[in-house]
Amino acid sequence: MSQFFNQVYGVVKKIPFGKVTSYGAIARYLGHPQAARMVGYAMNASHDQLDVPAHRVVNRNGLLSGKHHFPGTRLMQQLLESEGIPVKNDQIIDFKACFWDPNTALPPFEIEI
Repeated sequence: MSQFFNQVYGVVKKIPFGKVTSYGAIARYLGHPQAARMVGYAMNASHDQLDVPAHRVVNRNGLLSGKHHFPGTRLMQQLLESEGIPVKNDQIIDFKACFWDPNTALPPFEIEI
């Protein structure tokens, strides 16, 4: 597994219960603002790691764009709803109210040397 993926997982593990963030917000936090797609790849590869709450990462508009990587037809939505996050038509209702930004919530990211 790549160092970048591990960094992504470290951020995702810090997303509070009942909150979500976006692929782009994680990429910006890690100092790679153009790497939102790579964050998505990391989320797709995270399903064998039970301690990574991948369901809390959505696209910049609050769409459940990664839902097809979860087993079953509605698991991502069900997990979000179990945390009190309302979803309709595969989109988080009132996304801004649920959004957690690692860029303001966490201390500045420091690359390990």
